[in-house]
This record gives sequence, structure tokens and C-alpha cells, in this order.
Amino acid sequence: MNPTRRIIFSAAALLIASRAQAASQGFDAFLNGVRADARRAGISQGTLNRALEGLRPNDRVLELDRRQPEFTQTWEQYRDARLSQQRIDAGRRAFADNRATLDAVHGRFSVSPRIVTAIWGLETNYGGFMGNMNVIQSLATLAWDGRRATYFRNELLAALKIIDAGHVAPDRMRGSWAGAMGHPQFMPSNFERLAVDMDGDGRRDIWDNRADALGSIGNYLARSGWRDDELWGREVVVPPGFNPEQARRDNMRPLRDWVRMGVRRPDGVELPPLDMQAAVLIPGPSGQAFLIYHNFNVIRRYNPSNFYALAVGMLSDRVA
Repeated sequence: MNPTRRIIFSAAALLIASRAQAASQGFDAFLNGVRADARRAGISQGTLNRALEGLRPNDRVLELDRRQPEFTQTWEQYRDARLSQQRIDAGRRAFADNRATLDAVHGRFSVSPRIVTAIWGLETNYGGFMGNMNVIQSLATLAWDGRRATYFRNELLAALKIIDAGHVAPDRMRGSWAGAMGHPQFMPSNFERLAVDMDGDGRRDIWDNRADALGSIGNYLARSGWRDDELWGREVVVPPGFNPEQARRDNMRPLRDWVRMGVRRPDGVELPPLDMQAAVLIPGPSGQAFLIYHNFNVIRRYNPSNFYALAVGMLSDRVA
């Protein structure tokens, strides 16, 4: 090799190594700060040793954080990927197999069993895939990266508290790239506030106990304001010449106003001219339209995406 080229390659290798070492030192300093905060919060040294020993940042987590499907897909792509016949059929089986538990959740929290099933289906394919990433590593990576450092640092501390309380071992605390856990894909802070012991065994187990997991989804929606006597929304058709600027989630008006404007069911049947508040959404270029009600916005408390809430609503209509 030409000596000049060898020098250039050596310099490049040294620069890469230097940057890697700096990043490693920066992450170690970050973890030292987390340990100090955790000890002040009462988390034991033993828990910190088990959860943080040998931890390194995960580049895959950062990559996934930058291309979330709610922001990179059209409505039609998002819908078709999540409302496959396979998912609908699996949802019908899950609904039937867990009907007694779902009815108990409805009795306790007054939340629709089919909506609970649909959220379960979208979050983890009815428990079929709950994520395989180390939650502590994911949260630490996102907190260290800095884009939403405060949020993810708080979630990391909440996750350490869950381990410290004995709800789950560090190696069992696996989930999504963003740190969402278990059947309902709760963030750690939501686990602290909203996970329930549905079967009364003294533990809140959203990883291996379906009753606790489904009950926790029901509690989440109930605490978010679910109205048991209302639908989430429905698919509709809008009249020719409908002004698309009126199709906004925040443009709530009495349902009778939309009926007067010519909004109809897909089969052309007129909707009831009620006083309940509704808005029109047209999420994609195909022109598919929806009337959404209060409960649509409750679903968005679970995931603040119109696409997500529409998919949950549509799946719920198909699984039951």
C-alpha cells in the first residue's frame, strides 16, 4: 500500500475509534447520572446493578425512532397493513376465547370488549408479539440521545422502579424499541398509574397474565373518559362538493348538522339527527370518510395518531 494512503487510513481509523470512545464515555457519564437519580428515588443498588450492568446504547432503537409508520405511510398503506383478514380472523378467535375476561373488564370499567380486543390486536397481535428489545436499554438509549431526553429519562426511572418492586425481572422486561411493554404495550409510567391486578392475585402482570393485561387496557380507556353508550365513530360518505377543509378532528358539531349537510352511511341510509358531537375525517387520497365521536379521541389518548384510532375502530367493528 502507498505510504500516504496508509497514513490516511490510519488517521481515519483513529478518528472513528476516538469518536466511539467519546460516545462510550458520554453514555457511561449519563448512566452515572441515572444511578444517582435512581438512588435518590429509593431504588436499590441491587436493582441498579442487575438492570444497568454492561449496558450500551442501541443504534437500531435510534433508527426506528426516526421512521415511525404513523408519519411515513399513507392512510391506505397503514390501514391495509393492520386490517388484514388474518388479523381480523385472529381477533375473532381472541374475542371468543377471552369473552369471560372481556365481559369482566366491561363490568368493572364500562369499556367495550371489542375495543379492548382491537387495541390488544394492534399493539401486540393479541399477545403474539410483545417486542424483543431490552426495555431498559431502549429507554436509556433514547434518554441519552437527547431528542426527548427528559421524557425517556423519566420513563427509564419508572422502569427501574417496576423492577425494584418485583413486578418483573430485568431480562423479562422486553418490549418495543420505544420501551412499551407487555400485552397492552404500556410505557413504564403508564404501568405505574394504570396497570391493574384484575384477577386479584396480588400482582400487576401485563406480560404473562391476560386478565391483568386486558383489565389494564380497560382501565386506561376508562380513566381517559370512555363513554360506554357511544360508538367510536363510523364510516360515511360525504356529499358532492363537500368542503374538505371542514374535515378536521377539532371541527366538532352536532350530528344533525352533518346529516343536514348530506353526510350519509356508505349504503346511502340517513343517519339519526342526534345532538351528539361529531366531526368528519378524510384521512387519505382515496376519499374514504368517517364520522368520529368522543370515544375516537379517547382511543387517541392511547396513541395520538388519527390513523391508529381509525384502525382500532375499524378492527373493533370486524372482530365482534
